[in-house]
Amino acid sequence: MTESQGPQNFNNKSELKTTEENSKMTSNSIKLLAGNSHPELAELISKRLGIPLCKVGVYQYSNKETSVTIGESIRDEDVYIIQTGIGQEEINDFLMELLILIHACKTASARRITAVIPNFPYARQDRKDKSRAPITAKLVANLLETAGCDNVVTMDLHASQIQGFFHIPVDNLYAEPSFLNYMKLKVDLDNAILVSPDAGGAKRVASLADKMDLNFALIHKERQKANEVSRMVLVGDVTGKTCLLVDDMADTCGTLVKACDTLLEHGAKEVFAIVTHGIFSGDAREKLSNSRLTKIICSNTVPVELDLPVVDQVDISPTLAEAIRRLHNGESVSYLFNYAPPV
Repeated sequence: MTESQGPQNFNNKSELKTTEENSKMTSNSIKLLAGNSHPELAELISKRLGIPLCKVGVYQYSNKETSVTIGESIRDEDVYIIQTGIGQEEINDFLMELLILIHACKTASARRITAVIPNFPYARQDRKDKSRAPITAKLVANLLETAGCDNVVTMDLHASQIQGFFHIPVDNLYAEPSFLNYMKLKVDLDNAILVSPDAGGAKRVASLADKMDLNFALIHKERQKANEVSRMVLVGDVTGKTCLLVDDMADTCGTLVKACDTLLEHGAKEVFAIVTHGIFSGDAREKLSNSRLTKIICSNTVPVELDLPVVDQVDISPTLAEAIRRLHNGESVSYLFNYAPPV
């Protein structure tokens, strides 16, 4: 979800035109490539743009080395590589796969290479929060640049300062407009309140509360060790209200489940969780199935199995496809900060 974007200028009427007609584009001088991390999302983006995915072969040798073969010419083409950061053991394989794909395009004389990374890997390691801790998000930025990446498109960075780790343009898109459309259709907002599950998300929730004209509350959480919350303190009144828990990602889901229990103990009517990246690692699925959440709504920036009744999904491929179209045509992408393209 987004933090405050500041004042926007929409005097240019072309900024407000996003139709099915201009969402299609010709395949001249543009190539779409996809890694193995999220082929379903790549297909949705390809269909939205009306451009077929390039033939790409990604294999692993018996010693787990990754090999990449691009099956058609990309010389002097505008190349977009779709690869998201997911998984537990797989995340490093997919990151290496992305770097090799970028390098393969660079050595094949592509004109411009854009990495479309909906969920940026290692985004939580964005600062030196203790002695001898690495800033791994900066390392990933360096790797992408060294491989030959000219531009990065991502969504809801865990920390916006990660954009400053790059010496190339980074377009950080937001799932907020898509979630707003979902909530207006599926959630009763007349008696709703937004809740941030931690202090770090307070700006994000405050910005959303202003746009939706809702009040918001804050939960302060204390951790004894990483990924494990020991105690939660609620700041605000949620008695009899529908609570909308807003966060950028749900990994082990311990925070969301405990936050839900805290809100219900303080008199909340029901609790919805809204997260951009539904990673759901470890025993997250078991926690969700046993939780008292009414729904957890996530986007498809990462693959999510929808066999749990509590999980619902919002498609953000129209936003990513429109960003690709605008970048290729040299148009502004700021429209997408506040509006979701029609599905």
